Amino acid sequence: MHVDVVVDGALTVVAVVLLAGIVAGLWRAVAGPTTADRLTAFVLLGTTGTALLLVLAAAADLPPLRDTALTVVALATVVVLVLRSRDRRGDR
Repeated sequence: MHVDVVVDGALTVVAVVLLAGIVAGLWRAVAGPTTADRLTAFVLLGTTGTALLLVLAAAADLPPLRDTALTVVALATVVVLVLRSRDRRGDR
């Protein structure tokens, strides 16, 4: 019983830290100012969002959140690839 309380508390702390990382990533994605800044922000958002969903899946015992985490990381990868290819072509 005591171990469950400690694990739940640790998962909550980790979730809050990851949420703070998402807020920082959103700020950087909006503020930019360069494409490289936005790409870095999308990578941060993808990995941090995935980690947050995995932590929430473990904390709430909700396996569908793991599938959602995979979707988030796949979408973040696609966004990074599209922005990177657009940057190489010189489109702005």
